[in-house]
Amino acid sequence: MRVVIAGAGLGGLCLAQGLRGAGTEAVVHERDASVGARPQGYRIHLDGRAAVALHACLPTELYQLFLATANRPSHRFTVVTKRLRELHTAGFPASEPTRPEEVNTAVDRSVLRTILLCGLGDAVRFGSEYVRYESSADGSVRAVFADGSTEAGDLLVGADGTGSRVRAQYLPQAQVPDTGDRTLYGRAPLTPQLRTLLPPFLGEGFTAVVASRRLGMAVGLVDFREPPQQAAARLWPAADFGGAAPYAMWGLSGQGRAFPSDARMRALDGPGLHQVALDMVRRWHPSLRALVEHATPAETAYQQIRVARPVEPWPATAVTLLGDAVHAMSPARGSGANIALKDAGRLCAELTAAHAAGSPVAAVARYETAMRDYGFAV
Repeated sequence: MRVVIAGAGLGGLCLAQGLRGAGTEAVVHERDASVGARPQGYRIHLDGRAAVALHACLPTELYQLFLATANRPSHRFTVVTKRLRELHTAGFPASEPTRPEEVNTAVDRSVLRTILLCGLGDAVRFGSEYVRYESSADGSVRAVFADGSTEAGDLLVGADGTGSRVRAQYLPQAQVPDTGDRTLYGRAPLTPQLRTLLPPFLGEGFTAVVASRRLGMAVGLVDFREPPQQAAARLWPAADFGGAAPYAMWGLSGQGRAFPSDARMRALDGPGLHQVALDMVRRWHPSLRALVEHATPAETAYQQIRVARPVEPWPATAVTLLGDAVHAMSPARGSGANIALKDAGRLCAELTAAHAAGSPVAAVARYETAMRDYGFAV
């Protein structure tokens, strides 16, 4: 069995790791020219749904590296006003998980992606832009790329995100409409100076800021249990995390009318978006303004929030989808990465069990039946 994966995001890479570890040939095509061609996101929440898949798909050392580079345990969730008046707080034990099912943490997305790339080598083809696929009479599928090259396989997996080209061709009826909500993201390095300006509860867990009925802010720290490069030296010396360092992530989220127009926002670069964020919080509490003021301007990003509509079941073939390519969801509940990784783990398990049979279609049918259920529910 040979599997072609379009997209080197978290789900696609996790699937490739699991398949190759089980002896199935898998190749990943990614349109970005290199690993660092563009920013790879910020802090993401991971729980047992993701950890079970990572544990099943990764070599032991890489799974341990994932745990070592996760965030320090949280033990509080806080809701405040923009003037820092406490509206709600909930404490919980900062326990250490003993099983993958018990994991409940946060990670830096780029650090996790680096871990997922470890050991894949030339199985990941950067600068390879997927365009379309062609089905063959023998049941196989051929992916076609922008440079005219092709890649044949027994299965094509679209792991190419919300704007999936695989989905557009395979399931044109699957729509991902704009919700009208928007998010403006940024991150501020956790320097000693910034730490002194932040209220203590920000270091104890996730914080939600209620500014108005139309606008709020989410704040979460990425404070690694162990510095990534130090952890790599113990577990996977070839891993290169660059200058990964602790930071505070913030996201201004709300209805589109709380922000300047999409046309204006799309025309701005990182520093321009950063200035918009500064203007939006200018009357907020100084500690919250400090998060934006100390942010790295070039790393500010703007996102339209799109959410997939459920799709009626379709017959299984040699093409399938995972993650945001099929069930894009709002980041508000912290489930997108968890479900993409869960998809990868489940699809890997089904394909591995079916490997001896040589045909992936029955395995894909079992995967899709389950995925449509839990994916669209979330």
